Amino acid sequence: MRAVFVTTNESKRREAQRILGVELERAAPDIPEVQSLDFAEVATHKARAARKALGSPPYPVLVEDSGLVVGAWNGLPGALTKWFLGSVGNEGIIEMLCGGDRGARAVCALALADTHGAVHVFEGVIQGEVAAEPRGEEGFGWDPIFVPQGTRLTYAEMGEDKHEDSHRARAFRQLRVWLEEKDGQEA
Repeated sequence: MRAVFVTTNESKRREAQRILGVELERAAPDIPEVQSLDFAEVATHKARAARKALGSPPYPVLVEDSGLVVGAWNGLPGALTKWFLGSVGNEGIIEMLCGGDRGARAVCALALADTHGAVHVFEGVIQGEVAAEPRGEEGFGWDPIFVPQGTRLTYAEMGEDKHEDSHRARAFRQLRVWLEEKDGQEA
């Protein structure tokens, strides 16, 4: 399968390739991003805009939107996580929790704009909590502060093991199953 993954983050592309099991081209067109807490809405808009910016290519265009949803904050930072990190960093997010409920979930909405322009969304969610302090050297973004349920390690401490069952892995596995079913129907 030939596909392009629209991201400015090379680490995300490599992670997506490992999970999906195919080589993905990377593109980073300048596309607008709607401001919404709904990951699927943001990813859908990004997929349509990216497909158009790339000249409506004859292969699928993939985009993802992911973030951290803190239970005590009623959905924030959600799809706005990138801006929270850019403004206050991981330490700021921890400080803003003020010792309250640390429950959180990692969410990834993966949108595929097919060759006809239809958008298909796959979502992966991992329950967990925000760590009391950043830990670990691997990963990127908020990986040093997210502890998935069932472990005491942050994503950043897990290294390659993170890819076994991350929010992104779950979304990309859903896409892989969908592609396999689609290929089986076309045969």
